[in-house]
Amino acid sequence: MFSDQRWLDAVFLHWRIPEALAAKFMPTGVQPDVFDGSSWVGLIGFRMVQAGLGHGPGIAYLGSFNEVNVRLYSREPDGTRGVVFLSLDANRLPVVIATRAVGIPYVWSRIRQWPPFLDGHDGRQRGNHRRSAAGTRGLPVGYSVHRFGANAARSHFGVVPRLDTAATDPLSIFLTARFGMHGRLDGRTIYVPNTHQEWPLFSADVHRLSDRLVQAAGISVSGPPESVLYSPGVRTRFGRPRLLGTGG
Repeated sequence: MFSDQRWLDAVFLHWRIPEALAAKFMPTGVQPDVFDGSSWVGLIGFRMVQAGLGHGPGIAYLGSFNEVNVRLYSREPDGTRGVVFLSLDANRLPVVIATRAVGIPYVWSRIRQWPPFLDGHDGRQRGNHRRSAAGTRGLPVGYSVHRFGANAARSHFGVVPRLDTAATDPLSIFLTARFGMHGRLDGRTIYVPNTHQEWPLFSADVHRLSDRLVQAAGISVSGPPESVLYSPGVRTRFGRPRLLGTGG
C-alpha cells in the first residue's frame, strides 16, 4: 500500500462534454470513458484527512487539507477505468511541490470549506449539524478556491444534500466508482490504483456555483451541471503505480 487517507464532505458536479474534446486530454494508451453517449467533466471538492504513507499514521498538518479537482474519465483497452486530472487545487504548498515533481498537476491555492463542519485534525463532525437540519435536507456544504495572482481562476460552489435520496442510479455510480488514476510520468502513461468502498452517495441541489476552474483547465461548459451529488466520505488506499503496457 502506497498511501492511506480519508476523503470527507465530497461535492460532485458534472457536465456532459463531447468525447472528442475529452480525447485531447487523455494520456497515451487510454481513451475517454463514455456514459450515455457522452464524456463527462467533473468539479469535485472534498476534505483530505489523515493522509499517510503505507500503514503509518496520518502526517500531521500536511496530511489534512482541502482539495478541489477538475477531472475527466478514462478507460484502458482492457477495460480498466480511471480518472484523468486536469487540475488539483490544494492549500498545502509542500504537498503541491512534491506531487508536481511526479507529474500530478497540483496548484497551490487558498481553499475554504463552508461551513467548517470538520475538526481540523481528525475529521470528526462537530455535532449532528446536517441531520438536525429541517426535514431530511442537509445544510449547504461547499468550497471556495482562490488561486494566487490577480487574474488567477477562482471557484465558489456548494450544494444542499438531499439526505433522504440515495443516489444509486447508473450515472452516479459511473462517475464515482473509480479505482485509479491515469497520468503522465517522464513521457510515459502511468496508472495509480485506488481502493475504497462504494461512496455513500446522496442527491443534492446546487446552492451556489461560480466557477472558472473548469474553463481554466481547457474545458468550456454552460448551464447547470447535469449530475449533482454529495457524500460524507470514504476511507481510501492507493497502491503501487504501474506503467501502461508493463503489466506491473
